[in-house]
Parts: sequence; structure tokens; C-alpha cells
Amino acid sequence: MSKVTVIDHPLVQHKLSHIRDKNTGPKEFRELVEELSMLMAYEVTRDLPLQDTEIETPICKTKARILSGKKIGIVPILRAGLGMVDGILKLIPAAKVGHIGVYRDPDTLQPVEYYCKLPGDIAERDLIIVDPMLATGGSACAAIDFLKERGAANIRYMGLIAAPEGLERVQQQHPDVEIYVAAVDECLNEHAYIVPGLGDAGDRLFGTK
Repeated sequence: MSKVTVIDHPLVQHKLSHIRDKNTGPKEFRELVEELSMLMAYEVTRDLPLQDTEIETPICKTKARILSGKKIGIVPILRAGLGMVDGILKLIPAAKVGHIGVYRDPDTLQPVEYYCKLPGDIAERDLIIVDPMLATGGSACAAIDFLKERGAANIRYMGLIAAPEGLERVQQQHPDVEIYVAAVDECLNEHAYIVPGLGDAGDRLFGTK
């Protein structure tokens, strides 16, 4: 079964509390989501490989370590996942970005794909799927399916808040995908919203209803 990492750094938890607050407006919400994504990306990329190199400081030559050139891909699930991309790109500007559009049918609650655009070398990249909310797990599992069908082998999921139901579903269907979140909440309500959650992340990011 895949590993679930809850990133409990004080700055992450502090900012998460602010985005949960219903009085936080779209501008501040977007800024906080970007900041949270950047902070969480430190943990998600902790095991990126390094290689030795030689540089010259103002004092002398010395051995140093740099990223080994591992290819990274960021794949937001539209539309809420878009809010997490820029924070990660600030740390990994060379990463390529794909997009997967999935919506949840309001009657069946099952995911429906409506858009998929990915880098051509997707199979060669370590991929990070991003979406703020892992609720039923349907959209996440569908996105992972889409990537695997196109040859992706190394996939991680990064979100802000997860419900136990969503975690269990992803772990059962994709035990090879590691999951990184800032919080695991209590449950889903009858409308499949995470409780206590933060409401609809897409609406709060873009000021829609």
C-alpha cells in the first residue's frame, strides 16, 4: 500500500488554517495556496537525486552537489489544481506542466474526463499530480489512470486536504502512488464535501459559485 505523508510543518499548518477560514477572500486564498504548494514541494521532492560537480567560489574551487537532471512534470487536475502550480514552479522552474480536466458527475459522483494535454516525454518524467482536495478519490484515481495509460510510471499525488475515504480509494487502486497532504480531515458529507474542509477550492480560488 502506498505511503501517505502528512506535512505538519508549523508554517504549513498556519497557512492551512487561514485558507480554511470562510472569511478569506479569493486574492488571499490564491496567495496562500501558492505559498502552501511551495512549502509542501520541499517534502515531495526530498529524494530528488543529486550529482557531484566542481564550482569556484570567490575564495577557491570546491566540490558541490546539484540536481542530477531528473525530469519533473507537474500535472494539475483542472481547475482547482491550477492554483498549486506556480508555487512548485518557483522551486523547479524547468519542470513541464501537463493538464488533466476531470469533473465529478453530480448524480453518479463518478469522474468524467473532458481534457488531457501532457508533455510528449511524459513516460520519462517523475510526475506530481496536484489538486487541493482529495475527497472521494475519484478524480485522483482517474487522473492517475490517464497518466499510466500514456506510459507514466513514477507518479506522486500532492494535495492540501484529504478525506479518509479518498485516501483509501487511491491506496487501493494505485498502491504505487505516494500521497502528500497537509491534513487528513474527518469524513465526507452527503454531498461528498470534505468535513471540515474548506469548501469548494475552485470556487474560492477563482471567486465563482
